[in-house]
Amino acid sequence: MTGARRTPPGRAGRLRLRHSLDVAERGADLLEHKLRILRSEHQRLLRAEEAAARAWRNLLSEAESWLLRGLLLGGQQALDSAAAGVGPAEVTVHWTVSMGVRHPAAVSLTVPARPPSAATPANTALVHAEAAYGHAVHAAAEYAASHAATELVGAEVVTTRHRVRALRRHWIPRLREALDQADLALEQAEHEDTVRRRWAARAAGR
Repeated sequence: MTGARRTPPGRAGRLRLRHSLDVAERGADLLEHKLRILRSEHQRLLRAEEAAARAWRNLLSEAESWLLRGLLLGGQQALDSAAAGVGPAEVTVHWTVSMGVRHPAAVSLTVPARPPSAATPANTALVHAEAAYGHAVHAAAEYAASHAATELVGAEVVTTRHRVRALRRHWIPRLREALDQADLALEQAEHEDTVRRRWAARAAGR
């Protein structure tokens, strides 16, 4: 252990090791607390992602059903005419921070209004399809944001778990071993010093 090898001998070294061990143990406790919160948040995000995925699939299926009806009634030309001049939707992602992890929290969707110059849909099915696809796009954006949040928090769970294991299984045991060795060396040095003093006192008495 690099830190232990560089520790000076004597009481100063023992105090340094004791301080390092206390810091490592407090750090491990804090990381375990963070890990518990992150795991709970990750589970919540997983459930939210699954719900968002279901909502997106259902809305997409509905939109595709309306589109198929519109195509059967008016053909591809009717769809192309209805889509001409309509601008793209805009998605804004709103971010938050959970235990130091920045991730998407929500999305907002802006669907541009149909310009006056654009042709109106040729049949009612295409009107419904337009509205349904607007809902499906919003659901897709929510699912994408939810998936990204789950991935980011999940990655932090893994990183934090590795850090806790490194402290608990490697760094803290090595510090404890070094501290035990320092205690033993200090005890032996004090014993040898006591023996020398006794010998010196006896020699002086003679």
